[in-house]
Amino acid sequence: MSVRDVIIVGAGPSGLSAAIACKQREIDYQVLEQGVLVNSIYRFPPQMVFFTTPELLEIGGLPFVSPFDKPTRPEALKYYRKVVDTYDLQICFEEKVLSVEREDHQAGGARAGGASGAGGAGGSGGPGGPGESGGSRGSGRAGGAGESGGENHLFVVETRSARGVRRARHARNVVLAIGYYDHPVMLGVPGEDLPHVHHYYGEPHPHYRQRVVIVGGGNSAAESALEMFRAGAHVTLVHRGPELKSTIKYWVRPDIENRIKEGSVAARFNAWVKEIRPTSVVVWSGGSGASEGSRGSGTSGRSGGSSESGESGESCAPGEAGREEEIPADAVYLLTGYRADAELLCRAGVALNERDAPVHDPSTFETNVPGLFVAGGAIAGVDTGTIFIENGRFHGEKIVEVIARRG
Repeated sequence: MSVRDVIIVGAGPSGLSAAIACKQREIDYQVLEQGVLVNSIYRFPPQMVFFTTPELLEIGGLPFVSPFDKPTRPEALKYYRKVVDTYDLQICFEEKVLSVEREDHQAGGARAGGASGAGGAGGSGGPGGPGESGGSRGSGRAGGAGESGGENHLFVVETRSARGVRRARHARNVVLAIGYYDHPVMLGVPGEDLPHVHHYYGEPHPHYRQRVVIVGGGNSAAESALEMFRAGAHVTLVHRGPELKSTIKYWVRPDIENRIKEGSVAARFNAWVKEIRPTSVVVWSGGSGASEGSRGSGTSGRSGGSSESGESGESCAPGEAGREEEIPADAVYLLTGYRADAELLCRAGVALNERDAPVHDPSTFETNVPGLFVAGGAIAGVDTGTIFIENGRFHGEKIVEVIARRG
């Protein structure tokens, strides 16, 4: 059985920085990525511009050279390809992690840190302390990192490739640098699964002369509304707040506000989605008492710009005061935020606090499961606006320093 020192889950900037640190310290590692290199950045709209400067996206000491003050998505993709080639990093692409389980050999091979059943819908399932089955969602604290279980342990990481091949990989330590862009916040309203409903925006051309409803009030909603309007779409913005979010990029805000003011882009504020139908969206306007859900400030104002605020309350509870309106729609974009894979964390035995963030030591990034670390957007919970590439890129190096000290 091959056992790595470290398995890194996620080939985004945080995961790549951890891999570089392992390579520099001659630590045996493997990166597992469910999609392509920097998969979240790849999924951003092709024309996206980062709300940051090139040097703040750098990792591994390699300069990010751009002729622009704010780099573009194609430039970022090219830069991270250069990073991987320069360091010749070991990455398995299109290999999705289904479960992470800790085997404590001092306990006679008993498994700790999450019930088996890869890919299941497990959430909470026990007290969530180290060496116990199940994770504890919202428990706040479930034992300090490294409190129990001994040092002689292995993690079993079960994966499935894009071609359906399953395998079990083994490592002494695991770094979950899984980000959050792969898990959109669901509104939980009827019709959300219809084929014309999207959680990611790409290009405006397909919506020429179409009626498009965009749900959200941050950067991704504003920018997509402007692009689709200019490509000939009839756009309506629906947002539960009384106005657009304060985090909208300073060069985007006057543009979208003026388009709304002149009527080029229709807007429904203080409005919540009640139902999505094949050719329309039913909204409830003017009520007070939205289903608030979990609030986060999003990444819209920083690097990326494609992540919405992370508020899950764009839908409404029945019986509120206000009026119902049916808005025609050929396409619907629910740009209401993204979250890290909390179920994967819980099944691994990681306790989550009241903000759905993994309980971890902020100096080492180790969770309550000894040897299991979190990096980048995975640590944010609902407060996705606290983690950007600019600060998350340093997590991997700090984690590997801890692992190296332990030998």
